[in-house]
Amino acid sequence: MSITKIFLDEEEIPKKWYCILPDLPKPLPPFIEPEKKAPGGGVAPKIFPKQILAQEFSKDRWIDLTEEVREG
Repeated sequence: MSITKIFLDEEEIPKKWYCILPDLPKPLPPFIEPEKKAPGGGVAPKIFPKQILAQEFSKDRWIDLTEEVREG
């Protein structure tokens, strides 16, 4: 297995993240609660911080990346 690394110059590092949700033809189905096997909050809110979930499920197409993320 070969590994490819891509190095970007500082000005090439993205400043925004594209969220596909606003462009989907219909909303994603709700989370399924594993214990109940029915729609609910699901596992994601139990394992991810609220800020991550807000970003992942945003209705905004473009999400600004923070300096901390850009610096990696």
